[in-house]
Amino acid sequence: MEITSRALVAQRKKAYSRRGVYLWFIAPAVAVIFAVIVFPWIFTLWMSVNDWRIGSEIKFIGLENFATLATNTRFLSTIPRTLYFTVLAVILPVILGVFAAEVFHQNFPLRGLLRGIYVAPMMATPVAIALVFTMMFHPQVGVLNFLLSLVGIPKQLWVYSADTVIPTLALVEVWQWTPLVMLIVLGGLASLPTEPYESAVIDGANQWQMFRYITFPLILPFLMIAIIIRTIDALKSFDIIYVISQGGPGTASETINIYLYLQAFSFLQIGHASAVVVVFFTIILALAIILLVARERLRWNR
Repeated sequence: MEITSRALVAQRKKAYSRRGVYLWFIAPAVAVIFAVIVFPWIFTLWMSVNDWRIGSEIKFIGLENFATLATNTRFLSTIPRTLYFTVLAVILPVILGVFAAEVFHQNFPLRGLLRGIYVAPMMATPVAIALVFTMMFHPQVGVLNFLLSLVGIPKQLWVYSADTVIPTLALVEVWQWTPLVMLIVLGGLASLPTEPYESAVIDGANQWQMFRYITFPLILPFLMIAIIIRTIDALKSFDIIYVISQGGPGTASETINIYLYLQAFSFLQIGHASAVVVVFFTIILALAIILLVARERLRWNR
């Protein structure tokens, strides 16, 4: 018995010593996570409860910044505007991405080359894309209005009109990120079994019926991944909007990110901007949770 107990004690000591060694290996990763993620969030939360303007003293004001946001009509108007932009920048790439995935899933000559050309936009720098589209959207010398004039369509104001600026900006996102949705769906199509399609052909199903009742339900989990990625990315879109419209005309394209940038770097209201960050993060987190729950239900109920 004594020998057995001594052996157990020795094993426990050895296990504890190993754990101590493991901790030294994970300590650098923990330190990096704390410095890059945890500390900035703690600091942001601390700034959000203070009145801090660059060049003035920091003054603790509690939840006053959040109370101000709740009654700030300019900030409140950015929320539906951001959601409107996000819906357009998600739905259109999803529809076009699924269509493109179906096309590129077929066998035809030069398919690999055309795939490479199709995914090229997502590899470009957003600022460079924004500068190119800024010239294209010009109402007088822009190439888009020139092309419209060739088919008898009157010139459009594009980003220079409050009515069309958000859809126009969303078109840039659609052009750049539809290939991402296509690649995700294409991966899903490549993993589908062939037996259901063979049975459907024998039963006389057409292409639309096979897509509606076989392809779409099977690729829906992959599609949800694309929707989650695009939703989060569209919500925090900044560079495309800022370079092309700077939130204008007026505040017609001022999303939460643009409002946040102006408060922090133009008006130097760091405390107020930090409160915007906290609210914005809460919105993104809530939408992400809703989409993840929806994906889990689709995965188990399909």
